[in-house]
Amino acid sequence: MPQRTLGEIVRDQKPLMLRADATVAQAAAAMHARRVGAVLVTDADGHLLGIFTGRDAVRLLAEGLDAKATAVSAVMTRNPTTLGPRATAMDALLTLADCGFRHLPIVEGGKVKGIVSRYDFRAQEHARMDDETGFMEAMR
Repeated sequence: MPQRTLGEIVRDQKPLMLRADATVAQAAAAMHARRVGAVLVTDADGHLLGIFTGRDAVRLLAEGLDAKATAVSAVMTRNPTTLGPRATAMDALLTLADCGFRHLPIVEGGKVKGIVSRYDFRAQEHARMDDETGFMEAMR
């Protein structure tokens, strides 16, 4: 089975993107409305600055910060790990697993092309990753 590229996976995607000065409350409302777990934070030209996730929202609340007064730029992950659109589904699954991420931005030339999570991959791709990681663990 040929491997899909991330460009193929995100081809028609319209990822949720907000500017760095958006508030956490605005980001949370947009995430809820779109039923997604992450916002890509970009500049006016669509260059990725960071990622804001549900985990960041929980941390903000735990620290007692005000979601209506706190900009996403204050609590986002800056310069997140990314992959390009020519990377494969397996590259993304391994990166997500190795780094413990739930979301992985797809970027080319600094500009957002999309975002993937484990749920964007087919069962065959998950099975192949399980086979490959099992083989590597057996080699240790």
